[in-house]
Amino acid sequence: MAARRPYAKGEAKRAEIVDVALELFSRKGYDRTSFREVARLVNLSQAGLLHYFRTKEDLFVEVLRRRDERNTRFYDQTVDRDVTVEGLIEIIKHNAVEPGLVRLYVAMSAESTDAASSARQFFVRRYEMLRANIAADIRRKQAAGELPDALDPQTTASLVMAAADGLQLQWLLDPEQVDMGAMLEELVTLLRGTPTSPSPEA
Repeated sequence: MAARRPYAKGEAKRAEIVDVALELFSRKGYDRTSFREVARLVNLSQAGLLHYFRTKEDLFVEVLRRRDERNTRFYDQTVDRDVTVEGLIEIIKHNAVEPGLVRLYVAMSAESTDAASSARQFFVRRYEMLRANIAADIRRKQAAGELPDALDPQTTASLVMAAADGLQLQWLLDPEQVDMGAMLEELVTLLRGTPTSPSPEA
């Protein structure tokens, strides 16, 4: 057991670094957070921090993973902890209290389209997972009569995800006018084919 202690200590320090970076990125944003500041807050030198994370981008990817882990409370606990349509809406609503991380996510998801980006595989896998989860949820809703059978689950899942990403960008530009969660709920209502307000009497 004694031989495992250094490993456990290293994992604990790594987790501490990610937690501190998550708080800093959320509060200050990625560009305004330096490696030096993260190192200072976890009582390491910059060289010591580089022992755990080679680059700031590598640290960012781990911050995104930690953020996703925190968001599991919004997942459907009865369906293999998958992300449902409702779960995605709740995540988007929660994101309104973390503008720094939303800004970071939007910027880095765009940067990840570069083949050389170390964040590329994270985003590729993340989109694959979300698309599969939401498409499965759409199929369940179709079977229950909650969504029209004419909807293609994969295409609809991609459109819902695109709407979520686009609304986050619009919200960053004009938070007073864009209610991300409410607008995504409106989209789902439209997919159901249900009027959002009663028709005026003739």
